[in-house]
Amino acid sequence: MRLDELDYDLPERLIAQDPPFQRDGARLFTLDRTTGARGHAEVRDLPDLLRPGDLFVVNETRVLPARLHGFRSDTGGRVEIFLLEPAAEPDGAWRALVRSGGSPGAGERLELMQGEGLHLISSEGQGRWLVRGEEEDIAVLMERHGRMPLPPYIHRRPGRDERDAADRERYQTRFAAVDGAVAAPTAGLHLSDKLLTAIETRGVERVAVTLHVGLGTFAPVRAEKLEDHEMHAERYEISDATATAVRRARAEGRRVVCVGTTSLRALEGAAAVSADGLPQAGEGSTDIFITPGDDFRVADALLTNFHLPRSTLIALVGAFAGLGSVLAAYAEAVAEGYRFYSYGDAMFIA
Repeated sequence: MRLDELDYDLPERLIAQDPPFQRDGARLFTLDRTTGARGHAEVRDLPDLLRPGDLFVVNETRVLPARLHGFRSDTGGRVEIFLLEPAAEPDGAWRALVRSGGSPGAGERLELMQGEGLHLISSEGQGRWLVRGEEEDIAVLMERHGRMPLPPYIHRRPGRDERDAADRERYQTRFAAVDGAVAAPTAGLHLSDKLLTAIETRGVERVAVTLHVGLGTFAPVRAEKLEDHEMHAERYEISDATATAVRRARAEGRRVVCVGTTSLRALEGAAAVSADGLPQAGEGSTDIFITPGDDFRVADALLTNFHLPRSTLIALVGAFAGLGSVLAAYAEAVAEGYRFYSYGDAMFIA
């Protein structure tokens, strides 16, 4: 399949720069994956679109405030540190992307606010470094000085921005529990406490997976043919309770409703390596690349945001609902002025 088959036109003005005023206040585009029928609702209407007995699967990963700004102590030049994940060794080290003017060297000190800092341990190439806090653990420095790692299409001023505090709250789901993501599972951002209660009252069962969204989620597809694209891997964990609930729902003919492509990737990735085609409990890593024509073993419905053109995520949604139906829905959403991407409106496909 050619990459340009995943393309569509999007005016820049429709790329949401801020979340809706209320967490559950976004619009909701509905798409029937069988008939292609399209409709318009609000996220608050989601309980009416769910069925008693549905299994509602959320991703409880917690986004780290992984973007730090500071200065090179030697030169005074500005530097940005994007923390990725803890390193196996040395103790206390993290992997990070470091962007700066000039070429920093091993052992160099990077100064943050209030005189605190960290050191570059060694280069791993292509701007990636092992770093370690000077006096405090990296986790402490993140909570004290870090900014949420918003995607590049959401524009914020370098350094500090008056919206930083709001981003800390709104670029995080209400059920986030397990540290590890460097990007949000954005479909879950729409779910307020009130909406989650209404969904439960509807008779919907809720369970969680953990899939830590990695930096690769922003990586563009550069191959002209999708089969030549190398998919990034992401870590996931499925509990005994969730695996049992999924298996029970499938056996009883109840729908499995995935909140976001990350929940779907965790379940489908685990199912793909299972002997019986259903997810097993445990930890793993998946680089599953779902493209039009692929089958789904677990998911029956999907709550998701609108995705970038020519991306692996629009390929996934196109596989789930039919690429022609998805692109027609996106064209209608553009015409109707829907807000796109991480802070934008949502789509319910069933």
